[in-house]
Amino acid sequence: MITLCINQSSTDPYFNLAAEEYFLKNFQEDFFMLWRSRPSVVVGKHQNALAEVNHAFVRENNIPVARRLSGGGTVFHDPGNVNFTFIRNVANISEVNFKIFTIPVIEALRKLGVEAYTTGRNDLLIDGKKISGNAEHVHRNRVLHHGTLLFDSHLEALKGALKVDLSKFEDKAVQSNRSEVTNIANYLPNPISVEKFTNFLFDEICQTYPDFQIYQPTPVDIAAIEKLSVEKYQTWDWIFGYSPRYRFTNTLNTANGAISVNLLVEKGHIAEVSISGAIQAEISQKITNALLGCRHDFVAVKAAILTLNEEFQKSGLSVEELMNGIF
Repeated sequence: MITLCINQSSTDPYFNLAAEEYFLKNFQEDFFMLWRSRPSVVVGKHQNALAEVNHAFVRENNIPVARRLSGGGTVFHDPGNVNFTFIRNVANISEVNFKIFTIPVIEALRKLGVEAYTTGRNDLLIDGKKISGNAEHVHRNRVLHHGTLLFDSHLEALKGALKVDLSKFEDKAVQSNRSEVTNIANYLPNPISVEKFTNFLFDEICQTYPDFQIYQPTPVDIAAIEKLSVEKYQTWDWIFGYSPRYRFTNTLNTANGAISVNLLVEKGHIAEVSISGAIQAEISQKITNALLGCRHDFVAVKAAILTLNEEFQKSGLSVEELMNGIF
């Protein structure tokens, strides 16, 4: 079987995630692809996107949030992180395990003088610290396996983007395992750039396939991928609306006393609202009416709440205070 190999030039996270799905579902050949994205946070298919991301941080730093096709935990992408994707045809899905795909990566790192290893879970480590998270998705008789490689990533931005308070959320979503992370570049005997590392890794893994062919996506491929990116991967319904049903609870301390906020969110929209405590019943009801059916989204909620700004001023409650209680 021919393996088509792509050293992807796009740094658009939505385009790159769409490309994986496109090559998985529209080709018969096996694939190997390397790609990097501009700073972004990518949640797993079955995760609650609101619970996994520090939304104040990503808003302030203009970091987009995306959702991928596979399960697993949330990861941070930036140009210092190299992503690898394998797509393979298999006779029996049960035969597939992560090591089939991670061993070539480990061997390539060893040639650079870096001793990486797996714990048997879905990650790669150096010196007990995580450098790679991996996940898989199965489509018919094809398996998509992909992973990250923290080469020279901005680890402070990673920590900031993924620092969340999970105590506010009650759901059955897959939660990320928070691990200590490090960069591969810190362990290289001979420093190289991320570009040289990417090209080295690409050449090394291509050579493991006796029948590999370098593939350049055609204009037809690119148009189809861009269409999928726009119609699925960039949409609010996929990124946030696909999140499992969850309950959000929070306590807001105001000058008048504590206010309890309790929301039930289904498909990203607020289905139930309970606001109680040091707040007038009339104001509480107006907030409830404004929020019901609204997306549990910062911009959408703020727009709904701003319609009650005059009422808040009379009661001594500010829009900012309430927003802090709903997120």
